[in-house]
Amino acid sequence: MSNSNSNSNSTSNSNSSTGRQWAGRRVLVTGAEGFIGSALVDLLVEAGAEVRALVHYKPYAEKGNLARYLTPGGPVEMVAGDVRDAGRVADAVAGCDTVFHLAALIGIPYSYDSPGAYVQTNVVGTENVAEACRRHEVRRLVHTSTSEVYGTARTAPIAEDHPLQPQSPYSASKIGADMMALSHWHAFELPVTVVRPFNTYGPRQSARAVIPTILAQLHAGARQIRLGSLTPTRDFTYVTDTAAGFLALADCDRALGQVVNLGTGREIAIGALAEALITASGRDAEVVVDPARLRPSGSEVERLLSDNSRAREWAGWRPEVSLEEGLKRTSAWVAEHLHLFAADRYQV
Repeated sequence: MSNSNSNSNSTSNSNSSTGRQWAGRRVLVTGAEGFIGSALVDLLVEAGAEVRALVHYKPYAEKGNLARYLTPGGPVEMVAGDVRDAGRVADAVAGCDTVFHLAALIGIPYSYDSPGAYVQTNVVGTENVAEACRRHEVRRLVHTSTSEVYGTARTAPIAEDHPLQPQSPYSASKIGADMMALSHWHAFELPVTVVRPFNTYGPRQSARAVIPTILAQLHAGARQIRLGSLTPTRDFTYVTDTAAGFLALADCDRALGQVVNLGTGREIAIGALAEALITASGRDAEVVVDPARLRPSGSEVERLLSDNSRAREWAGWRPEVSLEEGLKRTSAWVAEHLHLFAADRYQV
């Protein structure tokens, strides 16, 4: 395996800083310990930014995805808090040039059980971030959306003007969050861009997502891979490519007040993805449908395929890691960190 494959924590990507000047900028990342958030922090640190990371307060000992930055005087200032706390958010935003808002309650299955929690974190939390950015006159707010807001594709590839379809409480809360962010552009001229990633994957992703779910089962020795529906298609983007897209759009004036997709423009069915992961892992298994993993009727999003024209034409962004290469890198990371996964239990 090449060095670029074995170093799964590396976030180098030529998209990340070409023509961009981040050195010395004070930048806030909310949700910085998350999967995409931590990859974004890595890129910002590499580019020389002064990073402030808003992370969810934990009263227990856990190092998290930013553990390597915990040394005093390091390149990342860690701020514990919660986006539902308007005062804490305002303090975190103060003095920042750019705010990347990634903090959100994720996970579609849990949104069926606790929809109100998603409204509080995703909608109210976004209002708190947007208002703090307005008060402190930040240069740019980059708000994170999700391709789930589109629901099952009516037309494909999906452009940013595709109808929004709230097929789960999670997607409904993200639609509300997007509209809250954009309302601050229209009402208050807040310089905001809504970035809409399609299915991002890679090292550090939790077992709630399909790719680490499959790989954890494979590397634990399962001979049957238990999944929900095998027919839906998704557009998978490697995490360093997604993070590079955030940086590119943060400096793209044409994206002000706009929504911009980040995806590869390539789709694959979940069943075919499972077969590709079996190959990438070097394991031998069969794929079976587990009824407990099926979404409620009417909630399954059957097709997601991005039109990434805006990101390419407006910001010069393009995905650089192929699906095959990304799956190999992710497989190697999951194998090395198998202790983080409960491969025998379905995690909502």
